[in-house]
Amino acid sequence: MSLKFQSPDESGHENEDKVDQIQSRSQKKNKDTQIKKGDSRGSGRLIALDAVRGLAVIGMFIQHFAMNQWNGNIVSGNTTLLFVLCGGISYSIMAQRMKERGAADSSFRGKMLARAVFVDVIGYILIMLNIPYGIILPAYAAMFVLGLILVGRSIRTLATTAVSLTVLAPPLMLLGQSAFSGSFLLADITGGPMSSIALAPAFVAGMAIGRLDLTRKRVSLSLAFGGLVMLVISKSLASKVLPELGRSFETWLVSVQGVAAQPDPYAIWPLNVDSPMWHMLLWTAPHSASTFQTMTGLGIALLVIGLAFLIPKKVNVLLQPFAAVGRVALTMYAIQFVFVWILSLSGINYSYGELPFGDLLVVIVTLILGWLISRLGTGPLESLMRYFDRIFSPSSPKINVS
Repeated sequence: MSLKFQSPDESGHENEDKVDQIQSRSQKKNKDTQIKKGDSRGSGRLIALDAVRGLAVIGMFIQHFAMNQWNGNIVSGNTTLLFVLCGGISYSIMAQRMKERGAADSSFRGKMLARAVFVDVIGYILIMLNIPYGIILPAYAAMFVLGLILVGRSIRTLATTAVSLTVLAPPLMLLGQSAFSGSFLLADITGGPMSSIALAPAFVAGMAIGRLDLTRKRVSLSLAFGGLVMLVISKSLASKVLPELGRSFETWLVSVQGVAAQPDPYAIWPLNVDSPMWHMLLWTAPHSASTFQTMTGLGIALLVIGLAFLIPKKVNVLLQPFAAVGRVALTMYAIQFVFVWILSLSGINYSYGELPFGDLLVVIVTLILGWLISRLGTGPLESLMRYFDRIFSPSSPKINVS
């Protein structure tokens, strides 16, 4: 048995090292505890966010397979904005978590660029099926890239940008629809109601919301109340102000521009493009992407997000079926269009909106399908996207995001 005697300096340094180690373990334990509790800054998934994303996907299935006069007022156009809003929230959460775990900014940029390419390719494959519905994935992919400009900005900056885009995006979208109608890449960015500029207000609003602590009751109440106020204002304008204002505006446009003539397709640009459809600025129809239609969709989206996060954890089981669909949202989004393509080729009628409880049947089938796919752990397209990440983006800590 041997004894080792230490000088006061050596002993002091050793004790300091032990204290540092204890503090480091304590901080790591606290961080792990936050993660296990599902903190918005942790690595655990937010069940409510998955559930809301699942609701957006289910709404799309209703729109494409069982839309009628009643449910069309709820799902048509609004589910797209809800889906994009959830994408913006996840975008901010992923950026924040990667930063907190010490990943370099280049890792997040690489991951988003890789995902943009992957989602864009999937989108164009679906477009090639030539089904009678718009595909937002190319525009969604463009937002992954354009969103890099706003990563790390303050919540105030993000909120101000979202509000500004709600007003500025519609005229920019109409200009792009006129000027870039023959360019597919530019049309995806600013070429009409399904372009990234048209959907940007919802995505940037989601980026701002993703910076908040969504698990706090006060935040959820504020989102729900704000969404309700926005919805009431937009619906009131749509029913009492815009119809007469729209007719007056169209009459004025005809007096100023005259009747639009067909452009010469062989003329040089920009003489070969249609005139901007300025009258759409006062439309409230689904997918018109006007300021007022965007306000309606965002109002519904904020209301749904707020209410979902107000559901107590004790009854989270109510959200699980919808969250299962939300966890495989990309796969489910693509599947619906593949179904439409197959049924159209087979000559089978896939519209069940006029059947009694046809929309309820579609909801049940969508929930079951989403649950079965989620049992795989990860959806097929989600798995491919993560594999694509690992190949084409810098290595970073493994993070499970909503």
